[in-house]
Amino acid sequence: MQSRAPLFTPVLIVGCVIIVASFAIRSAFGVFQIPIAEEFGWLRAEFSLAIAIQNLAWGVGQPLFGALAEKIGDRKAIVLGALIYALGLVLSAYSVTPIEHQLYAWLVGFGIAGTGFGVILAVVGRAASDENRSMSLAIVSAAGSGGQIFGPPVAQWMLGFMPWQSIFLFFALSILLVLLLLPMMRAPKLASRTELEESMGEILIKAFRDPSYTFIFLGFFSCGYQLAFITAHFPAFVEELCGPIAPGGMLDSMGVSTTSALGAVALSLIGVANIGGTLLAGWLGKHYSKKYLLAGIYLGRTVASALFIMMPITPTSVILFAIVMGSLWLATIPLTSGLIAHIYGLRYMGTLYGIIFFSHQLGSFMGAWLGGRMYDVYGDYTLVWWIGVGVGAFSAIIHLPIRERRLEGLRTA
Repeated sequence: MQSRAPLFTPVLIVGCVIIVASFAIRSAFGVFQIPIAEEFGWLRAEFSLAIAIQNLAWGVGQPLFGALAEKIGDRKAIVLGALIYALGLVLSAYSVTPIEHQLYAWLVGFGIAGTGFGVILAVVGRAASDENRSMSLAIVSAAGSGGQIFGPPVAQWMLGFMPWQSIFLFFALSILLVLLLLPMMRAPKLASRTELEESMGEILIKAFRDPSYTFIFLGFFSCGYQLAFITAHFPAFVEELCGPIAPGGMLDSMGVSTTSALGAVALSLIGVANIGGTLLAGWLGKHYSKKYLLAGIYLGRTVASALFIMMPITPTSVILFAIVMGSLWLATIPLTSGLIAHIYGLRYMGTLYGIIFFSHQLGSFMGAWLGGRMYDVYGDYTLVWWIGVGVGAFSAIIHLPIRERRLEGLRTA
């Protein structure tokens, strides 16, 4: 009787650690929105644009790092990404003008691309057995929430006794320390012999001609829009619009006595809920149609966002929204990456997913930047929320016509 392949391998474990570190840092940037704006007297849109550029650079860099990893090796690409990430954080720590923050945001974004989902999902996906692939991708995706759980609260806590510049330097050191684990990430076999015989150009041409690839690309836009807007602006949104926290209540007894602390905790709750939601999505993706699961996730986000903005903003509604949205937060990642691997194979999964992820980051750019821009123009975030509801509904619909089967003309093992 053939033994089953282990689910938890060194590649999977190290991949999770890298994702945790990378996402702990990137998810904390929203916490610095108000402190940086108040220190320098900037408009809200100035630092929002830096976060938006960071997300755009992440999207631009993702297919580049995916292709680089397939050419020079995964570990070398990760090292390069971590070095760029740390450099961007150090330079940002010494920035005193909006243009400096926005310029160095490109480095941070490229660094996230080199240490984020595109490279890590591809190497984990190739290392996993067919039976474990969906769950392995889900575990790595859920690890991103591990970073989000403690990233914003730790940053908020550190702001209590050190300036934001010192926190940026601490983040830079942290991302470099994870490189010590890279020797454990032994590069797996890239693909089958027949898949290796096809060039990247051949696969890309076939994918670009396939309407399903276009549908996946377009559908991923709203995921980035919603996630980036909430990550960048939700703490400030909660601090300014949420009703007061009742003295002596449950939140107050837990040390959450201000709306600014509630905003940071809400991001952490999103991360906590996302762990369960993403792991469930990975399990469901093994048994059910990925495209219908994705359509359902986008529909759920759309309904949750619409209800939240129509109801009074209270500590209770903030907590409930964080839990519901968190359960749907990164559940799209294992399903989208798994869908790409299923339709187009594993050999160039990093590049193909990276291109799809560029759409995600275009949405991230718009969500982060529009949040600040429209706040400065209208004085609130209402219109930005409703745009998110609209693009979410579009994504739910656009996934329905995807043809969820191996693309004709691709070589198989």
